[in-house]
Amino acid sequence: MKQIIVITGASSGFGAMAARALARAGHTVYATMRDTSGRNAPQVEKAKAFAAEHGVDLRTADMDVQSDASVEAAVAQIVQEAGRLDVIVHNAGHMSFGPAEAFTPEQYAQLFDINVLSTQRLNRAALPHLRRQGKGLVVWVSSSSTRGGTPPYLAPYFAAKAAMDSLAVSYAPELTRWGIETAIIVPGAFTKGTNHFAHAGSPADTARAAEYDDGPYAGVPTQALEGLAALEPPDADAASVGEAIVRVVDLPHGKRPFRTHIDPSQDGAEVVNGVADRVRAEMFRRIGLEDLLSPKVS
Repeated sequence: MKQIIVITGASSGFGAMAARALARAGHTVYATMRDTSGRNAPQVEKAKAFAAEHGVDLRTADMDVQSDASVEAAVAQIVQEAGRLDVIVHNAGHMSFGPAEAFTPEQYAQLFDINVLSTQRLNRAALPHLRRQGKGLVVWVSSSSTRGGTPPYLAPYFAAKAAMDSLAVSYAPELTRWGIETAIIVPGAFTKGTNHFAHAGSPADTARAAEYDDGPYAGVPTQALEGLAALEPPDADAASVGEAIVRVVDLPHGKRPFRTHIDPSQDGAEVVNGVADRVRAEMFRRIGLEDLLSPKVS
């Protein structure tokens, strides 16, 4: 069934690949990104070219996920054009790399704004439409780092993704009686195929960061990055994340898995998440709210 889908952070990486894969699957997809008439104008043209070449309904919309007004305006535009909204894909995110101590509190706040508060802005703008419809799907692109192996020098990003994943888990039962389903996508550390690592932020306190360059932590950054890359199988394909999102979206309402892991390196997140999600389900049964574990199906 054709869905009207909005996806954040769709100028590149997982977002761009997922938007194209969803459009090729027959859905109307709004690939959102900021500054569509400036920095991201080439990405808008690429999306238009892809839509024309493949005969699909891939559209773009300007959305700065760090701005309430921008997010609200984009959602209003989408609903006005398409007449409804069926699926939200929370994908926007940014990575950082460096010693945790060398990042300023303001940098942590900015990463939380992009990775966590952005989802709240979009939910507040979009969920009223989904609730009125009595049906919908919220997809959260999480990370295996939230419960898998956590190599050093990625603390601000790991903390933000853990917060986002926790928010997704807490939102899920508050939406099921409205007929809204939750699906958490858990990619592993894809070190190639996206600009995630290449565009990672670095510590603002360069003097503090330099103190880690020598002494007991000399060589650790290189070892961490090379170690991650070595764990990744040669056939690991970042496009598999977008394909997994398509499979989840295309499943019947009420039949979608709560979590889907795409982790070629097998860092252990699937094992830990499996336990945590079972504990969550058992708690809901014990307090008499088992029905909140799955969406109301009309």
